[in-house]
Amino acid sequence: MRHRRKPTGLLISLTAATALTACSSDTDGATKSLDAFLAAWRGGTIPGNEQQYQRLTDRLGTRTPELTADKVTVDGDNASAPVNVTWSLGGGVRWQYPTTVRLTQRDGNWQVDWTPATVHPDLAPGSQLVRRQGEQERGSIMNAAGEAITKPQPVVVVGVKRSAVTDPDKLAKDLGAALAADGVDTSGLPKRINEAKPDAFVSVITLRKERYSQIRAQIRDLPGTVFREETRVLAPTREYARALLGSVGPVTKDQLDRNPGKYVTGDEVGQGGLQQRYDDLLRGAPAVTVSAVADKPGDTGKELFRNEAKPGSPLRTTIDNKVQTAADAAVAPEAKKAALVAVRISDGAVLGVANSPSAGAQNLAMEAKVPPGSTFKMISALTLLDSGAVDLDQQVPCPATTTVEGRSFKNAWNGGLDNATFRSAFANSCNTAFVALAPKLGSDGLAKTAKPLGIGEPWDLGADMYAGSVPAGGSAVDQAAASFGQGKTVVSPIVIAGATAGVAAGQWRQPKLVLEPAPAKPAADGPQLNAGSLEKLRTMMREVITAGSAKALNGVKGGPVSGKTGTAEYGTENPPRSHSWFTGWQGDIAFAVFVEDGGNEASLAVSAAKRFLTAVNS
Repeated sequence: MRHRRKPTGLLISLTAATALTACSSDTDGATKSLDAFLAAWRGGTIPGNEQQYQRLTDRLGTRTPELTADKVTVDGDNASAPVNVTWSLGGGVRWQYPTTVRLTQRDGNWQVDWTPATVHPDLAPGSQLVRRQGEQERGSIMNAAGEAITKPQPVVVVGVKRSAVTDPDKLAKDLGAALAADGVDTSGLPKRINEAKPDAFVSVITLRKERYSQIRAQIRDLPGTVFREETRVLAPTREYARALLGSVGPVTKDQLDRNPGKYVTGDEVGQGGLQQRYDDLLRGAPAVTVSAVADKPGDTGKELFRNEAKPGSPLRTTIDNKVQTAADAAVAPEAKKAALVAVRISDGAVLGVANSPSAGAQNLAMEAKVPPGSTFKMISALTLLDSGAVDLDQQVPCPATTTVEGRSFKNAWNGGLDNATFRSAFANSCNTAFVALAPKLGSDGLAKTAKPLGIGEPWDLGADMYAGSVPAGGSAVDQAAASFGQGKTVVSPIVIAGATAGVAAGQWRQPKLVLEPAPAKPAADGPQLNAGSLEKLRTMMREVITAGSAKALNGVKGGPVSGKTGTAEYGTENPPRSHSWFTGWQGDIAFAVFVEDGGNEASLAVSAAKRFLTAVNS
């Protein structure tokens, strides 16, 4: 008996070992099959059930969940694994729940037994996941008085339905003519129509309700046009601080691609400016529900998820409504791109940031990188006065042209001044006089003077801006060009307005725009400027108005104005093209005006300045 029992014990051990080996192999195979399935699902598809999965998720707004699996449990030819599913539903809303993925072994191969219940336990064959979103309460951008600049307003989305279009080319031409004043280019519309699905809504433009009413008769009955009445968060007018504020509109494909899982198609998000930069703060979270809806008429579905709405938070700024409106009106008539920035001298508050309609969405007022031209003589003159190199009534040569190391320099008006003094050369913007004085500036004199006035220093306004660059050193030609704002010196209008406010105040303080949330790293205040030099500089800047190149501003409404005109050559054309500038102050408001390609005189910028001061003092 003992002899016969030994083989029996050995058989049991071998059987057990064989069973353990088979179990391990089955688990590995099931796990590999599960991993492959989850990888495909994360990528937005279910192999072998693509169309059914697509229909199931069409109204959810996304097909790509985050998936985390637990260990696979094997029971003979069946296996299962708990999986945690997380959907990003846009607006920062996330829906999480557990499900179970089941597998079956057939002919030694593990396969996922997929059904709609795999996606969610409450889904039956033929049902869909339907996402519904309520109204989203976006936070407002506020002005200095605590009033909402941006608020919900009625709009009409003008679009086209392909199946109703009889002649795409004619429709594009007719819509283009009606919408030309709104800056709409419809040349690519026929291609978009032809590529769209028959019932697709091809958006053309979103118009404020009042603007749509003006052109309704021209576009309403065009074959193929369709219209949606919606609500959008808008500023008081289309022009009001447009580039600074940005807009709110449907999320773009680029935004979806760059922020996977953050948005879903149809989300309303910030587009440019402060709306985009502070979108997370302003947008809040919408009320979102997800329901399992059966494929039968009238079924409203079983609610699976609900997220209560969370209103967005406001963004507080220093914008002054009257100043902003005046600034917008001042640059609006310019056919060329133009910008105006206004800063309160006493505390540095940015009161207005305007860009002409011709500039589109470009925020030239804060982000342009352009030569300052003769507005920079304000810095050159302060450098010379600080060093004692020149005085107001000192005679300085102002010939029509002068040459430095073979490079010819001239004045903007193609002439010179006889018996010029430093004050008259400044008032009339004599380039050649400053070229002659350039050696007295020193190789780094302009950079040293510009820095305490915030030029070239890092700012933090809470908004995108360019603080300028003033290189030191260079050849004699470079230094001559730099003396009147040419060469390699580049600025933005806001940095010139800030420097002008510093001259008027006697000390530079970084302008401030966004108050709440407060910027993290605003620049420190500059030192007190030399009072004696400032008194002389201010005298000359007043004489620019009373006897110099900006006499058109003498007697303008609101009191005395001080300032400096400027033209700034750019490009490689011969003769070169020029920008038009004016910077100055009146009362407690400093401002800078820039007109791109405004010509070889400052008249366009001075005219815009006059419109601004007239409006702000009305």
